[in-house]
Amino acid sequence: MGFFENILETIGNTPLIKLNNIVKNLPCTVLAKYETFNPGNSVKDRIGLKMINDAEKKGLLKPGGTIIEGTSGNTGMGLAIVAIHRGYKCIFVTSDKQSKGKLNVLRIFGAEVIVCPTNVDVEDERSYYSVSKRLSKEIPNSWYVNQYDNPSNAIAHYESTGPEIWKQTEGKITHFVVGVGTGGSISGVGKFLKEMNPNIKIWGVDAYGSVLKKFHETGVFDKDEIYPYKTEGIGEDMIPENIDFDIIDGFTKVTDKDAALYCRELVRKEAMFLGNSAGAAIKGVLQLGEHFTKDDIVVVLFHDHGSRYIDKIYNDEWMKEMGYLK
Repeated sequence: MGFFENILETIGNTPLIKLNNIVKNLPCTVLAKYETFNPGNSVKDRIGLKMINDAEKKGLLKPGGTIIEGTSGNTGMGLAIVAIHRGYKCIFVTSDKQSKGKLNVLRIFGAEVIVCPTNVDVEDERSYYSVSKRLSKEIPNSWYVNQYDNPSNAIAHYESTGPEIWKQTEGKITHFVVGVGTGGSISGVGKFLKEMNPNIKIWGVDAYGSVLKKFHETGVFDKDEIYPYKTEGIGEDMIPENIDFDIIDGFTKVTDKDAALYCRELVRKEAMFLGNSAGAAIKGVLQLGEHFTKDDIVVVLFHDHGSRYIDKIYNDEWMKEMGYLK
């Protein structure tokens, strides 16, 4: 009989889907690596499973333990799915800019969710980074995941996402474009693809209010680049250890407004109901159009599902409040 032993076995092997209407003015072929087909509806299912598996092997996560992580929602979901099958508790710390839908789903999956202010420095004791670390020291038999610096994050994509894209394109891929947050996907996929063909270009999509693009270009961590922004899932106010800047050929930045509006464009032009970072990613592809030729095969990774943003980018009232809709 054709069945899986449990939901974890369905992680990965997501489809590659050709974009048509939204990229009609580009000369190249654009293919979407559609990660919402994972059971938790996001690319982060891959790293949730990998990080837990590796932590168990290293003895960092013991039976009956508590998983603690700072997350914008999707990594929490990936971890929670595995935790249910392995008997772990979860405490997730997040920021107050994340959509309520994400947080409600994490609670439904049995996690305790702690919300921290967004507009504080990463070293501030109130930041979700600091709170996560503190809880991991205070709570017995707990494990702090730290997806930003945990090497298993990038390795998950090196071992799964990268090889899948290479196989699905029959090695014809010329460009990979993806939103960058923790850096796991761009670094893991990028490393694999560059090993297969060093001529493949790796492009990151960053947010205004994030330090990543300028740091890549100058090597300078400029705090003046940091300010609050609305786009979820990409950009950072620190430099995660998972980001291998040597693999990345360049960054393009996308505004909050464009990220939100292009999510709606993906629905209306491709019937693709996707999350906030997908709007940023496809706008990034369009902004990079001058780098593509008619023979190029561009793969863009879409991280998560639109159902997590019903109260924000798919809510007309919220969009009007932000000034994104008239």
